[in-house]
Formats: sequence, structure tokens, C-alpha cells
Amino acid sequence: MPASSSATDTLLDILRDTVVSLVRREGPDLSARQLAVFLTCYLQDGNHTVRGLAAELHVSKPAITRALDRLGELELARRKVDPQDRRSVLVQRTLKGSALLRDLKHILTEAAAEAKKNGGHDDQPRKVANG
Repeated sequence: MPASSSATDTLLDILRDTVVSLVRREGPDLSARQLAVFLTCYLQDGNHTVRGLAAELHVSKPAITRALDRLGELELARRKVDPQDRRSVLVQRTLKGSALLRDLKHILTEAAAEAKKNGGHDDQPRKVANG
């Protein structure tokens, strides 16, 4: 197997193990879109707006709004009217969101360590869901 394929397989293992850990946690889990919005807001500096997130993620503004509605319900992000431009809405980080990011980093670190320990291959066969 070429090295790039092996590296990709390792990354996929890390992604899978991370997502599985997230869905096994207490409380609600995030959709891929919600997680993309969350990570963009928390990992990229600067002010984030609905319009800016929609452009960056190449999705519609209503899709961003729905994701932010859910993140708001979970207290992972909040919206605030931009005092400089009252037509614009800024997305703000929260303490609960920062805690989730810290947990996510820990989960990723553990998944990467496990992948490294296994040489990028799990000893157990993976079940692949249809669909």
C-alpha cells in the first residue's frame, strides 16, 4: 500500500475514533455542519458573521443560521448584533464551547496516540455502515 494511502487510512481511523468518542459522550452530539461551524468559529481568529461563515463553508446563510440556532441552544456559541453595523450578526464563543474544544483536542490526541500505537491499523476489523 502506498505511503499516502496508509497516511490517509490513519487519518480516517483518527477521524472515526474521534467521532465515535463524541457521539458516546454524555449529552447531544453535533451534526457535521454544526461541527464545521463550531470549529471555524473557535479555531480561526477574528469576528465571524453568518454571511462570512456561509461564504467560507460554501453553504447558504439559512444553513448557517440553523447550525447557529443549535449551537446557541447548546450554549456552544451565541450571536450578538454588531454594534458597528447593526445589520450584521457576530458569532461569539462561550465558556461551554471552549470546554468542548478542549475535550475535542484531548479526544483527538488519544485517537492519534492509539493510531500510532497500532501502526495506523486497528487489529479489529471495521464494520462499514451502508448509506
